[in-house]
Amino acid sequence: MPYARVNGTMLYYREAGEGRLAVFIHGFPLDHSMWLDQLAGLAHVRRCVAVDLRGFGRSDPVVEPALSMEVFADDVAELIEALGSDSADVVGLSMGGYVALALWELRPAVVRTLTLADTRAAADGPEARRKRQETIDRVLDRGREAMAAEVMQSLLAPGPTAQVQARLRSMVEGTRYETIVAALLGMRDRPDRTHLLSTISVPALVVGGEQDQSTPPSQMRAMAQAIPGARTVIVPGAGHLSPMERPSEVNEALIELFEGRKVVWWRPEP
Repeated sequence: MPYARVNGTMLYYREAGEGRLAVFIHGFPLDHSMWLDQLAGLAHVRRCVAVDLRGFGRSDPVVEPALSMEVFADDVAELIEALGSDSADVVGLSMGGYVALALWELRPAVVRTLTLADTRAAADGPEARRKRQETIDRVLDRGREAMAAEVMQSLLAPGPTAQVQARLRSMVEGTRYETIVAALLGMRDRPDRTHLLSTISVPALVVGGEQDQSTPPSQMRAMAQAIPGARTVIVPGAGHLSPMERPSEVNEALIELFEGRKVVWWRPEP
């Protein structure tokens, strides 16, 4: 089984392809399987590795009361080294974007390119912090099944496929309660990293879903404008989980970033 021991814990990861390393960091409360379409669609251009952050998926359980974005970032940096590489194309969605920005702040040398998908650089404000605590109380009272039903409504654009709904529900209902609590506290207390955007000196891509309620297109465009030379891709028909909802469009944008060129898709004449 593909595990790596980093910083005193065992991290599970799934990989596909060969060549330069690309590391995919999942959102909350998800795991590596949110990136299955990227592993399948990008294996011809990269050695794609989708990791389960500590406490999530098949990685070791946690005992820490809170999981900071800095701890996650250090784990990712050590994973890159454990995989025999000195740098990687780093792709993070939502909470994974928080981790990617922390990685850029703490270990920028390991970041070859940076993709921030459906995420934000700002810290939680008072209302958002209050909602994190309410989510903790609600999931402990009503369970993961209720949480899964809520995120199906809030994270996906209208009319999602049955496959996307099933994968999302499997991930949410499979996440340990202690991980949910610890990660929510870590996200609640993360610092503002807006000032870092102007320091990003590697090729960067900002991806957002056209119908994302959590990080709408206007916020994603503003983030991209703060990053020198960053490209913005707003994915039609996608919500907060654009790589799952519209994988072909996201994969195309990632190939363009990785390869430094425009992708031209050949289609036979009708």
